[in-house]
Parts: sequence; structure tokens; C-alpha cells
Amino acid sequence: MAMMGPVADSPDAYIAALSGWQRTYAETMRAAIMAAAPFDEAIKWTNLVFMANGPCILIRAEEHRMLLGFWRGKRLRGIEPRIKASGKYELGNLVLTEGAGVTAETVERLAAEAFRLNAELGNPAART
Repeated sequence: MAMMGPVADSPDAYIAALSGWQRTYAETMRAAIMAAAPFDEAIKWTNLVFMANGPCILIRAEEHRMLLGFWRGKRLRGIEPRIKASGKYELGNLVLTEGAGVTAETVERLAAEAFRLNAELGNPAART
């Protein structure tokens, strides 16, 4: 696996293509996200993406790290201050490495708030 995530045609296949700490983290984060709100899952841009009124959250596995990304991540730093701005707009990523993860409870709080923000503010990918 290089800088891009595993090649997969479904969310289940994405998780199955991972191993070790990355698979454990991905399974935990996926379960917490799905417990937080009724997201739709898809593979987009070689990432596991959770949709709710547009793209909301992504899980990306890379060779030595994982990203938990949020389309409105800048607004979520009050819950998790390790989220760093990434790119344009409101994107933010939490970089995870072996031994430096995030709790399921925090992921669930982040996901619930990300879902609420997309419901309130609309599709973050829509250009206005």
C-alpha cells in the first residue's frame, strides 16, 4: 500500500484489505461512525467515505499512518484539537499512527457533530 489506500470496490473490501493496527483502527472508527448517525458508506477517491447530505467523513489508510478526515473538520477542533486544517474550505484531518489512535467515544462524538453540521449547513462539496 502506497500513499493511496487499498484498492477496494466496497467498504467491507476496504477494511478486509487492511491488516494489523490499521485494520483494528479502521474497524473501530467505522463502527463508531455508523453508531453515531445513519451515514451511507462508499469508496471514493480510494478512501472509505461516509456520506450524509454530501461527503462528511473519510477513513484513509496509508503505508505508515491513517487519516480520519472531515469535510467540516475545522469546526470539530473543540472536540478533538489534534484535527489539523487540510486544503481549502473547512477540511480537517486527524493523523493516526500505530499507538497514537483515537477512542471510539471521541470518533462517535465527532461523527455525530459532523452529521449535524451537514444537516444544518448543507452539502460541503456544493459550490455556492
